[in-house]
Amino acid sequence: MSIYDNLNEPQREAVFHTDGPLLILAGAGSGKTRVLTHRIAYLIEERGVSPWNILAITFTNKAAGEMRQRVDNLVGYGAESIWVSTFHSACVRILRRFIDRLGYDNRFTIYDTDDQKTLIKEVCRQTDIDTKKFKERMLLSVISSAKNEMILPDEFELNAGGDFAQQKIARAYREYEARLKANNALDFDDLLVKTVQLLDTQPDIRENYQERFRYIMVDEYQDTNTVQFKLVSLLAGKYRNLCVVGDDDQSIYKFRGANIRNILDFEKEYPDAKVIKLEQNYRSTENILNAANSVIRNNRGRKDKTLWTANGTGEKICLRQFDTAYDEADFIASDVSDEVREGAAYKDHAVLYRTNAQSRILEEKFVAMNIPYKIVGGINFYARREIKDILAYLKTIDNGRDDLAVRRIINVPKRGIGQTTINRIQESASQRGIGFYEALMAPGLIPGVGRSASKLDSFAALIEYFKGQAQRESLTDLITEIIEKTAYIENLDADDPEDAQARIENIDELVSKAAAYEEDCADRGETGTLGGFLEEVALVADIDSLDENQDYVVLMTLHSAKGLEFSHVYLAGMEDGLFPGYMAITADDREELEEERRLCYVGITRAEEKLTLTCARRRMVRGETQFNRMSRFVMEIPAEILDTGTFRAEKDVEPPARDTYRNAREAFRTRPFAGSYPGKKADENNAFSALQKGSQLAAKPEGGLSYGVGDRVRHVKFGEGTVLDIREGGRDYEVTVEFDGAGTRKMFAMFAKLAKV
Repeated sequence: MSIYDNLNEPQREAVFHTDGPLLILAGAGSGKTRVLTHRIAYLIEERGVSPWNILAITFTNKAAGEMRQRVDNLVGYGAESIWVSTFHSACVRILRRFIDRLGYDNRFTIYDTDDQKTLIKEVCRQTDIDTKKFKERMLLSVISSAKNEMILPDEFELNAGGDFAQQKIARAYREYEARLKANNALDFDDLLVKTVQLLDTQPDIRENYQERFRYIMVDEYQDTNTVQFKLVSLLAGKYRNLCVVGDDDQSIYKFRGANIRNILDFEKEYPDAKVIKLEQNYRSTENILNAANSVIRNNRGRKDKTLWTANGTGEKICLRQFDTAYDEADFIASDVSDEVREGAAYKDHAVLYRTNAQSRILEEKFVAMNIPYKIVGGINFYARREIKDILAYLKTIDNGRDDLAVRRIINVPKRGIGQTTINRIQESASQRGIGFYEALMAPGLIPGVGRSASKLDSFAALIEYFKGQAQRESLTDLITEIIEKTAYIENLDADDPEDAQARIENIDELVSKAAAYEEDCADRGETGTLGGFLEEVALVADIDSLDENQDYVVLMTLHSAKGLEFSHVYLAGMEDGLFPGYMAITADDREELEEERRLCYVGITRAEEKLTLTCARRRMVRGETQFNRMSRFVMEIPAEILDTGTFRAEKDVEPPARDTYRNAREAFRTRPFAGSYPGKKADENNAFSALQKGSQLAAKPEGGLSYGVGDRVRHVKFGEGTVLDIREGGRDYEVTVEFDGAGTRKMFAMFAKLAKV
């Protein structure tokens, strides 16, 4: 029996089509990883392609690891020659060899988000940029977006023209890039940008990699941005054996620069491309897929496809609406506990939500009910203070040009080297055109350091000692010696006794990570290096911390959940204004709303057997009580596959009555232009007003106000709405307004400054 006999017909067609451009439209759960790995095996075994000539590229370490394992199992001998990698890891490998052509040292440092924030603060300080007007986060976001579009400082400055604000940003961008290069450092966007620059400007290197990678496969192609598209195009430019796999319905990373046009316009870029659709889903039940299909077909900017399954009908989709977010969280926690008592495992359950802020109430309920859980997307392990300190030592030992790393540890633990001395070292280094570490190596040449010179000498001698040890010791021994020689743990105990134990455990975990890295290298017949370790930890993503063998409930945002699957999925906060978000509703932007709908589709298709949708009539957001309608995405799901009745009789839960839901859904379906709320009358988009009004409306205007109950008013932020209630509250009136796009809000009249329209 052939290994290809277990593939369905479209999957076999995708595996056997090996020459020329190929677009595989792979719906959620349709076995795309199986297709890619079998295609690699077919190229080697049946077409005689050398493993050396194959590149398989994806987005996360988790996905790359899974693909690597499957390829090894299928191919056997020679599999190690295949590049199975994330975009960023592949670029690092290329840059480690050739970045000197761009004027960098090959031992460059990779800056994480915290490093970038520190650097942009320095840039703003040096260039007199007012951070009240130009927030550091905004500057980094604009710079990142520019890099994703391959817009470098010269072009950005040219595009700024006479716009003062854009000129300021251009100046910050230019200085930020100059600082990175001076520190021999790259940020994550640079890993892609510099690789494209290298391939674009160095014909011999481009030719080398085009010959090396004659067959290229790209997973999750819908998530690629402009610079990734350019990278793939350059690598595949000679042989054009480019296979891209993706699902435009799962394109949810526009905020990171993903360009959905890359997959939608693939056939325009490659007119001779073969297109194959994978529509059979192996993950979910029929009801879950019917819900997903019903939601996503409301999008116009998509390629037509419909998921189907042979898994059976399955349970109906459970829908529950509660009075408050606390009731919602209580229901989810209780339901998980009940299912575990009936034999399910905690790890079978995942709670997905639109915003990180929603996790707090869920955490409280889980803790109260002793439910083990893990939040994916919280504080990254490598962003913790003690871990960044140890890594800064390692970065300084590996790359003395990284000024940020040197300055972080020069007085950690405390050595009596104050900020004034640090500033004088920096000034001297800048005046002499050298790096911070190089300047402190000769403290006698730094004006004004005085008695601190001996302390600088001691610090430099310590780093030089560690550099020597790095050539002789294992990585784990080096980290252990750094901790001992600096008395780091003793200082933790002295400075922060309450948190010291937790921080020590984190340091122990870092040592374990280093040991595991060295073991992995030994298994591959390689020698672990300090630079290799720093590279590996720099490329770790939040999702890589998820251990699927541990028995805990997973809490995560919908964006973090893509690529995962769980037996029972809860989609919490299914409310207009929360999901879809307020901005997607009020901006009157079809593309924004369609991106939110794709996110809903991703959430639904994470479920294998059970899907529960929950929402709350009122929820506290940023200290303000919001009254929200049930999400329009819920309204797009057929009523006949929804279970809106009492789920467990013993629970004190009051779900929305079935006839109320159906009446509201019918109102939603029949109103004009169902896909767009902004600008519609209140009675057209008030699907659940009967459930949400807390009092009878008065019939006459209240004294002292220019408007009354029933009047139309305008708010500077929320737009137009209808006054539902006015109550006297001491020195001010409390006004309840149902806004056309922002839902129901309570506010004091003095601050709301509502204007009658």
